[in-house]
Amino acid sequence: MDALRTGAVARGGPLPPGGPRHLGRSVAETVTPVIPDRGRGAEEALRSLVEAFAYGAADPADPRCAAHLHTPPLAVAVAADLAASALNPSLDSWDQAPAASALEAEVSRALAAEVYPRAASPDALVTTGGTEANQLAVLLAREHRGPVRIVCGANTHHSVRRSAWLLGLPEPVTVPAPDGTTDLTALDDALTALHDGPVLVAATAGTTDAGLVDPLDGIADLCERHGAELHIDAAYGGPLLFSHRHRNLLRGLDRAHSVTLDLHKLGWQPIAAGILAVPGSARLAPLAHTADYLNPDDDTEAGLPDLLGRSLRTTRRPDILKIAVTLRALGRDGLADLVDRTLAAARDCADLIGRHPGLELHRRPVLSTLLFRPRGASDAAVAGLRRRLLHDGRAVLGRAHADGRLWLKATLLNPHTTADDLDTLIALVEGHSTR
Repeated sequence: MDALRTGAVARGGPLPPGGPRHLGRSVAETVTPVIPDRGRGAEEALRSLVEAFAYGAADPADPRCAAHLHTPPLAVAVAADLAASALNPSLDSWDQAPAASALEAEVSRALAAEVYPRAASPDALVTTGGTEANQLAVLLAREHRGPVRIVCGANTHHSVRRSAWLLGLPEPVTVPAPDGTTDLTALDDALTALHDGPVLVAATAGTTDAGLVDPLDGIADLCERHGAELHIDAAYGGPLLFSHRHRNLLRGLDRAHSVTLDLHKLGWQPIAAGILAVPGSARLAPLAHTADYLNPDDDTEAGLPDLLGRSLRTTRRPDILKIAVTLRALGRDGLADLVDRTLAAARDCADLIGRHPGLELHRRPVLSTLLFRPRGASDAAVAGLRRRLLHDGRAVLGRAHADGRLWLKATLLNPHTTADDLDTLIALVEGHSTR
């Protein structure tokens, strides 16, 4: 803890100054020799390396660190993660993780019921994040329907296309998303053209570049009309389910055959905390697998839980513990408060940008992502501005293309962000844009 604090104080901002070469030299000097002939002892090793690690971190708790879907984890979740590491259960057989396997079954089913409140036996798998969850969704669709053709919007996360490549499926059909969300007319045309084979449509609830939500109900209607399956990647927007104020943005989510959630985004969990939810546990049957040293048939018949069908991974850490602790500690209302405050901060930031004549806002935020840029700047100037902020360690902003131009991207995920924090961030952008 002392080393974490010392490193953060020395950093003095969201990112260490000096850029990758400077930081790389600093880390090399600290860690060399990586394997000393004689050990330096636990105290020295923890102090020197954790301090260097903290100094060189992109700190997601700093309000000026707003480039990615990279969240400041809740302290209670970090504490639970430490307990999981200390006990070190492995969720590949019951005799390695008795309580962890029971906890995962209870909590995963409860999360699936949030997505599918009217389903008879909703279930969910714990994954390393949205990418693994999307890959599993494509795999399950292939096993259920045969070699599916994926149809997705131009706004779809890259992991969906990589899943097609990984599983030997045809290149996905990409339909336009001219306003950042999937165009329903274009999707209808694409599904009409693909009438002679099984199709999986991938929709998005919370795009990576702009935090937008596809018209889920309309897409579900088209899937039903054309006999296509539907997967919804709600890695970003899924936790809006906890918010009475914002859950209407997810209308139609429960009509999907599978849904990705990622609680190390708007769930404020330490990485990793992904979820793949399905409306019925039978959909997970293709994952069944037997390894005699882990789940022999006679053990399963005798009542020992079979864990190999819960993942494509063998060794798995109990990521469900930190999720369970968070749900119990905060409850639905506590999580809703964090979601609502985070989205409110994004709207406040949009108002602030609108009051600065030297800045241009792309559109009002739907979730917590904003695209903006210095008015009249070239794309090269926008890219250079972002890199200067990174190099100086003053702010961490992302980048995204929209409407044929390059924009700065601020993804706000800290529910404790204040108006002063936002003022500081905007002032840094304006100050560096004139250099």
